[in-house]
Amino acid sequence: MAASPDAPRPGLLEVGRVARSHGLRGEVLVELTSDRAERTEPGAVLVTADGDLTVVEARPHQRRWLVRFAGVDRREDADALRGTVLWGEPIEDEETVWVHDLIGATVLDRGGVRRGVVVAVVANPASDLLELDSGALVPSTFLEGPPVDGVVRVDTPEGLFDL
Repeated sequence: MAASPDAPRPGLLEVGRVARSHGLRGEVLVELTSDRAERTEPGAVLVTADGDLTVVEARPHQRRWLVRFAGVDRREDADALRGTVLWGEPIEDEETVWVHDLIGATVLDRGGVRRGVVVAVVANPASDLLELDSGALVPSTFLEGPPVDGVVRVDTPEGLFDL
C-alpha cells in the first residue's frame, strides 16, 4: 500500500481501522490491513487524524484484533473511535518487498525493456499482481527483488506482455 495523501502526516501507511467497541472497559475491535503483528504489540503507536494511540494490550479475535489503547478506558471512549483509520510508520525490513515501495517504480524486463510504471498492486489469491500504467498485469512472483533507485526488474515468461 502506498503512503496516502489522506494520512495525518506524510509518509504514513494505512494499517487498519477501528470496527467497533467491545465490552465495557474500552477495548475496540480492529481490522488490520497490515500483516505485521508488531502493529498491535504493547507500546506500538498508531496514528489517527485526531492524534496518536498507544497500544496497551491486544489479542487476535476471529481474524481481527481486540485492542486496548492508553486513555481509552470506558465503552463510551471506545465507541467514539468507531470507524477511525489507523496509520503507522513504514517498517524497515530488507527481506520484504513493500507495496508502497513498488508504487511508482519503473518496470524493466530481463532484456532491459521498459514495460511501464506500477500504479497499483492488486490482491490475487495466487499471487499479487503489479498493475502497470500500460494496462499490463504482472504477477509479483516474477519480481527479481525490491526496487532499486525507482526501478524494479521482472523475469517474466515470453509473451506475457504481448496483447
